[in-house]
Amino acid sequence: MSPLLTDDAGTAHEPADAGARVLSLVPSLTELVFDLGLADRLVGRTNFCVHPVDAIGDIPSVGGTKQVDMDKVRAIAPTHALVNIDETPKDLADELGAMGIRVVVTHPIAVADNRKLFRLIGSLFGAEQSASRLEQEIDAALKRLSERAHHWSPRKVLYLIWRKPWMSISADTYIAAMLAEAKMSVVEHASDARYPEVDINTGMLEGVDLVLFSTEPFPFQEKHLQAFRDKFPAHAEKAKLIDAEMVSWYGNRAVAGLDYLATFADEVNA
Repeated sequence: MSPLLTDDAGTAHEPADAGARVLSLVPSLTELVFDLGLADRLVGRTNFCVHPVDAIGDIPSVGGTKQVDMDKVRAIAPTHALVNIDETPKDLADELGAMGIRVVVTHPIAVADNRKLFRLIGSLFGAEQSASRLEQEIDAALKRLSERAHHWSPRKVLYLIWRKPWMSISADTYIAAMLAEAKMSVVEHASDARYPEVDINTGMLEGVDLVLFSTEPFPFQEKHLQAFRDKFPAHAEKAKLIDAEMVSWYGNRAVAGLDYLATFADEVNA
C-alpha cells in the first residue's frame, strides 16, 4: 500500500471508487474537501462546518464534532468519514467504523504535515492534481512568511482558547506550530495536557510578551480583552485578539493562515 494512503492512525486505505460518499466531522477538512474539488463526494458535515459559506448549506448536518445523530448518518449512507484525533472522540470514530464506514484519521501537528494531509485526501478520492496545487501554495506561503520573519523579535505568548476555566495550549499542538512560524513560542505549562487549564496572574504575565485571545472554540471578543486590561493594567498592551480559524484550521486554510500570521506579526512587532 502506498504511504500516500496511510492515515495518521497508521491505517492503510484503498483508493476510493467514483461512488465514494464522504462524511466530514472536522470543519477544516470539510473546507479542504471543497477546495480539492470534491464537493460532489461530500454527503454530510457537522454544525460547525461553516466554510465555504456560499456552498456549505447544501450539505446535510449530522450534529456536532463530538456527538452526532447516528440515524442521520445512516440516512446519508457515507462510505468514508474524515475525523481528527484531537477533535473526534475515539468512541465516536469506533462507532462509525463498526457501521462499516471507512474512517480516515488525521492529526497534523507541524505546518508541513499539511502536505501529507493534501496528498492523503487527494489520493484517496482522485484529486491528486488539486492536492499538488495546494502543496505548492503552502510552500509559497511559508516562503513569503520566512522572508518577512527577519523583521520580527521572538515573542513568548499565552494563547487562550477558553475561560471559566482559563485554558491554553501546549507546545506540541498545531496552533503552537503555526505561531512558531512567526517567531511566537507558547508558554510552558506545568500540566502535561495538550490543552491545559491555566491560572492567569501577575507572576505569569511577567514572563509573557503577548496574551492572545482566540476567536474559537471560546468566542473571545473585545469585551474580554478589556476585562483583562482592567484587571492587569500593567500588561494591558499585551492583550490581542487573534483569528483562530487562521491559526488552528489546517488544510487549505493554512495557506491564508500563514499570510494572516505574517501580517499579524508585522503589527505586533511595529
